[in-house]
Amino acid sequence: MDSGTVFAHGIMSGMEEVATEIRAAARKRARAKEAFERADGELRALLVQARADGIGPSDMARWSGLTREWIAKIAPDPGRRVRKVVAPEDEPPAES
Repeated sequence: MDSGTVFAHGIMSGMEEVATEIRAAARKRARAKEAFERADGELRALLVQARADGIGPSDMARWSGLTREWIAKIAPDPGRRVRKVVAPEDEPPAES
């Protein structure tokens, strides 16, 4: 073998090793993402149920590590009326 062949084989071997590591890391990431999404869904369902049971966002924020604002987005107060925001272009023309 000439030195070019040995060098090329060394690069290919290193590339195969890196490719294997990248594939393994990608599979690990996909499993972690799936586990996160399952846990996130469970937490969201619990927050919505707790809010419906009358537990406030401050308590849930303290217990979960989320902010009150995130709790309010995930589990809004079921008794609160939702305000419709009208964009200026959606407003009817003013009568004069």
